[in-house]
Amino acid sequence: MIEIETGEAPGDKERFVRGVEAALLEGRAEAGVHSAKDLPGRMTAGLAIAAVPVREDAADAWLGPGDRLAAIPDGASVGTASLRRRSQLLALRPDLNVVALRGNVDTRIARLEAGEVDGLVLAMAGLKRLGREAEASFCFTVAGMVPAPGQGALVVQCRSGEEPPQGLLDIGDFESEGRLLAERAAVRGLGADCSSPVGIHARIDGARISIDGYVGLSDGSQWIRDSVEGSSSQPEAVGNELARRMKAAGAAELLEAERGRA
Repeated sequence: MIEIETGEAPGDKERFVRGVEAALLEGRAEAGVHSAKDLPGRMTAGLAIAAVPVREDAADAWLGPGDRLAAIPDGASVGTASLRRRSQLLALRPDLNVVALRGNVDTRIARLEAGEVDGLVLAMAGLKRLGREAEASFCFTVAGMVPAPGQGALVVQCRSGEEPPQGLLDIGDFESEGRLLAERAAVRGLGADCSSPVGIHARIDGARISIDGYVGLSDGSQWIRDSVEGSSSQPEAVGNELARRMKAAGAAELLEAERGRA
């Protein structure tokens, strides 16, 4: 096992991904494991997805007072470093005071308990992996907040053109992989990246796959939502269709406008 050091600065997730990929490309590792939502939509040349294990809950969770979005107190301060969460919160509740709050899950919850903010929005998957899911007051529905593409999923990455290590494919889950492929195709089609205020979430029900998308400005003043359904045997085609429709509605212009604010 190779350890890749990282901290909590904004660029650390990207640095961690690059470190894992460098170890693979240089032959120092046979497989790398990533949080799917941190993996860029365009795969690094020479690498491929070998397996996607069963996906954890992809929902965003609210920690703080209130058992639903409408019950969050007026003017509450909400801690999140995600532009996607900020955009969707302010689109629905412009009275909220969304403040940048970074750090790992334990650090953020400690800052909530210290009264630095009134509430937090965190990935339910992260809470479950730490055994802290009971601290969530409620989970947002997809209609309320579209999750990040790949949220709750892990990706096992290997060198392309080579046989994955023995037994690695056994941990893959067909449905989880199909959902992720659709989401990643939509991200690529939109020209988005891991920090864009974009939510993409796919679900599979037998032979059908449905995918929801959100693109907005980080202040919630403008946004576009859409959903597409198609054959689960062609997840990337369905993701591409969602991106095409959203771009036709002006998603590319919103993303460009958001980049101009950075």
